[in-house]
Amino acid sequence: MRRRSGRVDALAGCSAEGAEATLRATGGVAVALRDPATWQASAPGAAVASEPWIRFALEEPRAGPRRAVRALSELRVLDLTRVVAGPTGTRLLAALGADVLRIDPPGMPELWDHHVDTGFAKRSALADLDDPAALARIRVLLAEADVLFTGYRGAALDRFGLNPAALTRDYPQLVVVTLDAWEDRGPWSHERGFDSIVQAATGIGHLYGRPYESGGWRPGVLPVQALDHATGYGMTAAALALLTRRHTAGGNGWAHLSLARTAQELLALSAPSEIAITLPVPVRDTPSPYGPLRYVPPPLGRDGGPLEYPTPPQQYGSSPLSWTGPEKVVW
Repeated sequence: MRRRSGRVDALAGCSAEGAEATLRATGGVAVALRDPATWQASAPGAAVASEPWIRFALEEPRAGPRRAVRALSELRVLDLTRVVAGPTGTRLLAALGADVLRIDPPGMPELWDHHVDTGFAKRSALADLDDPAALARIRVLLAEADVLFTGYRGAALDRFGLNPAALTRDYPQLVVVTLDAWEDRGPWSHERGFDSIVQAATGIGHLYGRPYESGGWRPGVLPVQALDHATGYGMTAAALALLTRRHTAGGNGWAHLSLARTAQELLALSAPSEIAITLPVPVRDTPSPYGPLRYVPPPLGRDGGPLEYPTPPQQYGSSPLSWTGPEKVVW
């Protein structure tokens, strides 16, 4: 029999919360399964509950150059998000016509299926923020951008001078939308997380638990990554709200969302836990650098017809660090 490792021994006899703390202390991503009431009574649950679903911080109008943007097709969106939630939001902006440039770190490539799914209508570039030349280039892009999406833990971008408060001060035309797992001002603001983990912590996994056929019980999960998709579309709505204010009243701003706060919104809905609904699902086919793709079009219509993605996903990392089209600065 193989000897158990020290890490396994450290977990032996731990409570769920103790195992959660031990695994996180070693850099792991782990949560104890909680029911909704236990989550709401916890310190991180209370911190999440104290926030609105979308938190806005608005700047007053300031004198200076700004781009003349008269249509969604003239928007420039810099996407520093990964996996599902943020890329889903920028994919919708791309479908509406925005020039979306997604930037990933070269040492941490995105999973190819995530890139293919959320890369429609976008361009894809690579840049290492630790490289001073690449960071300087990104700052040039920010000076010409309308929207920035980020999806990192609170303060993760501070060392690059890319925190939202600094960005909205440095770039008066820029609106910033940020995403994290656990909110950015609570006791878990520094912790990593993703959709299924957040479901387990906030009580969704408990609500969807099922008995094993052989006896016992296991936690459950939503049939889709609903927290990711709902939060991503919330980010799009927040960006459009900030852009509308910039256009009508002047002034930029910052919006923040979290997966945990979206989970709380879903848990608060007074709807049956299971509803049998069959909906038609339109599908499209397109050639792409990854071969033939079958996909679902955007969930919106425009001009009396369905909204469509204008282009398939591009080859990962194939785009330059630049915007398309001429620069349009007015005073």
